[in-house]
Amino acid sequence: MSANADFPLFQVNEDHEAIREAVRDVARDKIAPFAAAVDEESRYPQEAHDALVASDFFAPHIGEEYGGVGADALATCIVIEEVARVCASSSLIPAVNKLGTMPLILAGSEELKQRYLPPVAAGEATFSYGLSEREAGSDTAAMKCRATLDRSAGDDVWILNGQKSWITNAGVSEYYTVLAVTDPDGARGNNISAFVVERSDEGFSFGEKERKLGIKGSPTRELILENVRIPGDRIVGAPGEGLKIALRTLDHTRVTIGAQAVGIAQGALDHATAYVKERKQFGTRIADFQGIQFMLADMAMELEAARQLVYVAAAKSQRSDPDLPFFGAAAKCFASDVAMKVTTDAVQLLGGAGYTRDFPLERMMRDAKITQIYEGTNQVQRVVMARQLLKG
Repeated sequence: MSANADFPLFQVNEDHEAIREAVRDVARDKIAPFAAAVDEESRYPQEAHDALVASDFFAPHIGEEYGGVGADALATCIVIEEVARVCASSSLIPAVNKLGTMPLILAGSEELKQRYLPPVAAGEATFSYGLSEREAGSDTAAMKCRATLDRSAGDDVWILNGQKSWITNAGVSEYYTVLAVTDPDGARGNNISAFVVERSDEGFSFGEKERKLGIKGSPTRELILENVRIPGDRIVGAPGEGLKIALRTLDHTRVTIGAQAVGIAQGALDHATAYVKERKQFGTRIADFQGIQFMLADMAMELEAARQLVYVAAAKSQRSDPDLPFFGAAAKCFASDVAMKVTTDAVQLLGGAGYTRDFPLERMMRDAKITQIYEGTNQVQRVVMARQLLKG
């Protein structure tokens, strides 16, 4: 689990800091003012969407050859972190665009990349990811969604039937990477393929929006596939490689969930620190009480440790280091646990005020919880890490 000898673990350079400053301005001026309403109304953060498109932070990971800005993995994490600092729902826009397109970037044909990446880079379309099912969450290889090859018309056509659950930004996104079993009799895990499904495909529809504890501005819905005919050139990678591609994708994108968790925690710490410096009890600022100071110190210490781990994992993602599976899982797991703890402590620091919607802390605490669950529960992350360690 050591660093590549030819590279530092990570290096935050002037370009990264310039990106941080720019996205922080956008988040403060164009996203934060709408965050409470987005949560209260459970509506898609269109204001954030438009601001991210206008500033080239909508899908910053897409390369210049496809019309994107070509931000590296660390820069992309900084974008997500800074947006999550004010609105976790909005930070899922660049995060899910990376999640949905990463299978194409890793394994798609050049034709697929040229067809689907430029519209996302230009902000004309969003891209979601369809892996989980009702009975195939952590056990992804148990999926029931099927894709059957039809050559009756001459050209290869895949017919998809089934459903996908818990799909972020479903109904908003134009494109979806969908995983389906293509060889029911094949070896478990080696019989799944990945496809690009378009929102306009006949037979493709969505379930009702889930009613969630947090990230209420990001619609979560089922994908419903009923005899959806997909041209053969929309398969991502070779038949049977889908699950391997999906798991490689998660190695990279778990890092971005770590970044989201860091951003949520930083926003909570910012608000809590400002509050305790103003709030007075017993004739003095509560920030002057040693017990409060210890809480703030622990929150900041754990948050900074999480940030450093996420940045290390981002650098490994950029280089595709062989130990990325361990570090991606560790970054997501540790940062999300820290986010849950920091946001809970931030609510505590505000006392009764923290429990009300007059302050954003209760929203941040609710939003933080999902980071321990999606893209693999933290229990699964520990399994991933342990397996990597046992491999040696």
